[in-house]
Amino acid sequence: MTMNPGATIGPYEVLAKIGEGGMGEVYQARDTKLDRDVTLKVLPEAFTADPDRLARFEREAKVLASLNHPNIAAIHGFEDSGETKALVLELVEGPTLAERI
Repeated sequence: MTMNPGATIGPYEVLAKIGEGGMGEVYQARDTKLDRDVTLKVLPEAFTADPDRLARFEREAKVLASLNHPNIAAIHGFEDSGETKALVLELVEGPTLAERI
C-alpha cells in the first residue's frame, strides 16, 4: 500500500515516503493533534488479512513499548484505521543504516 503525501491515517498526515522493507512501508508524517513529525510504519494490506503477520506486527509494537534506550526509536502508538495498521514512532533524523554501512 503506497500512500501519497497528504493521505491520512487517523490524525497523521503523510508527508513523504522514507523507505520500505519486508514488513511494510515507512513514512514521515505529521501528528496533527500534537503538531509534531513522526514516523509511520504501515503494514501492507495483504498482511492485515494474515493473522500471523498481524500478530507479529502487534508484538513488535508491544516490544518497542517495553524498551527505553537512546538508540531505539520510541513508539508513540498503534494506529488501526480500518484496513490500515501502522506503528507510530519517534522520527529520528539522519542517515539510514544502509547509508552508514
